[in-house]
Amino acid sequence: MFDAIKQFFEKLASPEETSEQDKQHAIHLAVAVLLTEMMKIDDQITDEEKYHLNLLLDEKFSLDSNEKQALIDMAEQKLSESTDYYQFTSVINIHFDQPEKIQVIESLWQLAYIDGKLDAHEEHYIRKIHSLLHISHKDFIQAKHRAKNRE
Repeated sequence: MFDAIKQFFEKLASPEETSEQDKQHAIHLAVAVLLTEMMKIDDQITDEEKYHLNLLLDEKFSLDSNEKQALIDMAEQKLSESTDYYQFTSVINIHFDQPEKIQVIESLWQLAYIDGKLDAHEEHYIRKIHSLLHISHKDFIQAKHRAKNRE
């Protein structure tokens, strides 16, 4: 199963070999995986976090409620099967421009702050993802402040 997932993401590295539908699916999945992991990272998933995850996915993608739930379910499955985040961040790096990648980081910060406190594991995770997405420290901090001011 791991090899099939790895091959799928490697295929996405060659844009000429994939359909637009496959690209969109991979982008949706990559973002959903990162957001879902953020929600789960402190081992305390609240209804408010689930609600906010759905809002973030609504902001980013045009999905109906069934598609969104299927995406979240698939993201959880991919998280349980994956060993790192590179396969997901590489899809985002290929298909997102810098402002879109910064928005992903800001969304992660929003989920981290949704319960009113920032857990050390949450901050470590966001720092790891910001590095994998090649976001400058300045943009990383600005995204953090914007997210914190939204709470």
